[in-house]
Amino acid sequence: MIWLVDAPNVRRSLWPNLSPERLVELLAEWAAREDVEAVAVFDGPAPAGVAGVEVVGTGRESADDWITQRAAKLDEPYVLVTSDRELRERAGGRAERVVGGGSFARELTGSDA
Repeated sequence: MIWLVDAPNVRRSLWPNLSPERLVELLAEWAAREDVEAVAVFDGPAPAGVAGVEVVGTGRESADDWITQRAAKLDEPYVLVTSDRELRERAGGRAERVVGGGSFARELTGSDA
């Protein structure tokens, strides 16, 4: 199962915000435990990759646009991770499930806050 992660949305949903690097590290640990394929999509440049996570920097394209285009091309089930309502409408229609950025960030960090 592919998990398309709106990285800016997830990392900014906790205070203090997760750094891009920390988000990728936590996502890699989580993906290994859950045995899923995770794709972390960042606006502009992305942090260095970590084994177990596809890390995408979108350059001039927005992360939302990239995720929407990738979701449209997928023939397999996927999960969309974002709290962005517009992105949920654009890319979530064929998702098997949509997970909120804040709840996902709390799951990654083990935080109840």
